[in-house]
Amino acid sequence: MSRSFDNTQIAACAAAYIVIVGGEYLKEKLVEKEKTKSCKERRYWMHDIYKSCARYNATDLLEDLKRGPSNKFENFCRMSAIDFEYLIQKIGPTICKTDTNMRKCIPVQERLAVTLRFLATGDSFKSLSYLFKFSSQTVSRCIQDVCRALNQELKNEIMLPNNESDWKNIAADFYEKWNFPNCLGAIDGKHIVIQCPANSGSEYYNYKGTFSIVLMAVVNSNYGFTYVDIGCQGRISDGGVLRNTSFFKKLETNELLIPQEGILPNTNVSLPYLFVTDEAFALSKNIMKPYSGVYENGNCKRIFNYRLSRARRVVENVFGIMASVFRVFRGPILLEPEKVRDVTMTCVLLHNFLRRSRSSNSIYTPPGIFDTENNDGIVIPGSWRSEQNCTKSMLPLQRVPRKSGLEAKMVRDQLAEYFMTSGTVEWQENAK
Repeated sequence: MSRSFDNTQIAACAAAYIVIVGGEYLKEKLVEKEKTKSCKERRYWMHDIYKSCARYNATDLLEDLKRGPSNKFENFCRMSAIDFEYLIQKIGPTICKTDTNMRKCIPVQERLAVTLRFLATGDSFKSLSYLFKFSSQTVSRCIQDVCRALNQELKNEIMLPNNESDWKNIAADFYEKWNFPNCLGAIDGKHIVIQCPANSGSEYYNYKGTFSIVLMAVVNSNYGFTYVDIGCQGRISDGGVLRNTSFFKKLETNELLIPQEGILPNTNVSLPYLFVTDEAFALSKNIMKPYSGVYENGNCKRIFNYRLSRARRVVENVFGIMASVFRVFRGPILLEPEKVRDVTMTCVLLHNFLRRSRSSNSIYTPPGIFDTENNDGIVIPGSWRSEQNCTKSMLPLQRVPRKSGLEAKMVRDQLAEYFMTSGTVEWQENAK
């Protein structure tokens, strides 16, 4: 009995020893494995495809594209070589890096070119790394740095008027080009589709069943942005998006310094200055949207809707042109929301910059790209509309029925009456 007990005790002690020693051994192996993983020796310092940049790199490519009248450079960068050099001078000091003993830094022109190519195509970072011969991680950093630098240097491309005189100039231009009086701009917004952000829940989930941030914009009669707000989460109702912008808050508190009322041309009637929108927004005395419903030819409400849609067509064209040139909006942007905001703002600023540029205006917006009308008022679609179905990132705002105040309805009715009397145009009866 005593011998049996001793053997059992010995066996238990041996088993305990094996467990303890085995545990310590496994623990050492795990620690060693973690150290090996963190200090893993690289298989190579630089891939052969990146080494080939010594023979032919992106700078050489840009120089080859500039040679001759082929317009290949303009197509590659979506701007003229003159404007490309101008942007290099503006952002160069901000984005330039210093050579090290290990390797040379990427030139400024290549950093700008890879960013413009990303905006123009929406290609993946891996695909761009093959073209520009530096790693996809470097491509990502370059795009982020350049977008932020451009946003800082070009921020004055978008500015709201700061006095009544400038607002009235915009209204006069709207009336001259689009026959809509007292109009200070066209308002619209788009959902910019993104990948689902990590740990975001339903915060960015929109009515289309995708994830998005919202681009809200005010556009003038010359297809230029005068105000943008980017980044509101897609889950917020579309009426709430506008109400959350600084533009709307300033409009309600009269901080925009817009003129209060103006005399309609050829009449003695005075009406408020206003912005035109579609059915997605609430009607107010300063925000005018169309009548809901369908009306027969010649009906004053039908004609009002035609005249209003004709004026707000500028914002449709701006979004359409921007998406057709900067094809990063062709599909979901696979970046974090903050980086998507930077990318979207860069495209908006470049739109205004290229529209105002003498050397790039005809490249960015060639003849035929805008909607036009013939003498009978029939709309001839712009060339950007042929690519509209390919754009899967810029989604329209949801149209929700809303109750309107009595004062706003009276302003709309007075405008409808004006378009039937003193403000009529000869082709409005036949317009569709």
